[in-house]
Amino acid sequence: MPQSLIFIRNKAFRFFYKNLLQPLFFQFDPETVHDRMGFFGEFLGIFSLTRNITSSLFNYSDKKLEQDILGIKFKNPVGLGAGFDKNAQLINILPSVGFGFAEVGSITGEPCEGNPKPRLWRLKKSRGFLVWYGLKNDGCEVISEKLKSKKFEIPIGTNIAKTNSPNTVETDMGIADYIKAFKEFTEIGAYFTINISCPNAYGELPFTDSGRLDKLLDKIDRIATKKPIFLKLSPDLPKSEIDKIIMVCSRHRVHGFVLTNLTKNRTNRKVLDKVLSAEGGMSGKIVENLSNELISYIFQKTNGKYVIIGLGGVFSAQDAYKKIMLGASLVALISGMIYEGPQVISEINIGLVKLLERDGYSNISQAIGADNKIK
Repeated sequence: MPQSLIFIRNKAFRFFYKNLLQPLFFQFDPETVHDRMGFFGEFLGIFSLTRNITSSLFNYSDKKLEQDILGIKFKNPVGLGAGFDKNAQLINILPSVGFGFAEVGSITGEPCEGNPKPRLWRLKKSRGFLVWYGLKNDGCEVISEKLKSKKFEIPIGTNIAKTNSPNTVETDMGIADYIKAFKEFTEIGAYFTINISCPNAYGELPFTDSGRLDKLLDKIDRIATKKPIFLKLSPDLPKSEIDKIIMVCSRHRVHGFVLTNLTKNRTNRKVLDKVLSAEGGMSGKIVENLSNELISYIFQKTNGKYVIIGLGGVFSAQDAYKKIMLGASLVALISGMIYEGPQVISEINIGLVKLLERDGYSNISQAIGADNKIK
């Protein structure tokens, strides 16, 4: 499709979404809307006709955005973060929406109903969400059975967490739960993300402790898999704890980091709404600066050794480019799509190409860490 038509297409859908669909959706409970849109997306993914129509409405490609990272081919650097497609309902339709990759889950060792409702609130002024889902998912056995015979059009990351249950609070039981889920996906998907940073589960964040993390990664090291392994971190950790985590990771089979998960810090100056619950973590623009700071810190601290997926506050091409220039090889979003509309994936990718051309880069990989050049 010619660039001029893509521009008109995106402008038209943005107007339709911002003026009609979003005001309608925002009249209803956010979890109800999420669930219904999940079923609708799953339906669209069943048929080649609906996938092709969706692609014509949203897709965009340019060779400047293509990368080979850890042996995985990415058509573009914009992905869907974990937490949106909890049970891998949407993997057939996500490529048509324009995503370059996606993470499913978090997936736990046992099925998990999550925390009691309500557990999702819009923070409209802050352009984010307060999330207290508590790792709701169908469990590793059901989800792996669903995916084991699938061929994926884009790289799919399998995000693994420990079951939200008092039974997994003790260290060895928690590790056993992680390992159960990990083993189910050794041959499914393109990469692993080990989520040690969910703020909404029993026991808080035990595996951010360097001793417990070392023990968990030691068990994971013994499991045969060709998939790269990422660690998803909290934006609320002090730098001293981040340093210890990096040191532990250097001794194990860890290839990168997802930066970052939700923040629980209610004193964050980006919080412009009244927060209705003492529970839960916050997403979107609230976490953007925290995510960027940690991307920059880890990229500099490790001399660019690890692949970084930047997550938090990506609403535009400029937001994505900032993370890339600080050291992220890929970026992911959820809140940005909900607030801006599904055409934002295409808008971001088009904008990235323009920014690359402005700065004289022929490929997105050349911009990684450009604002943090290793001295």
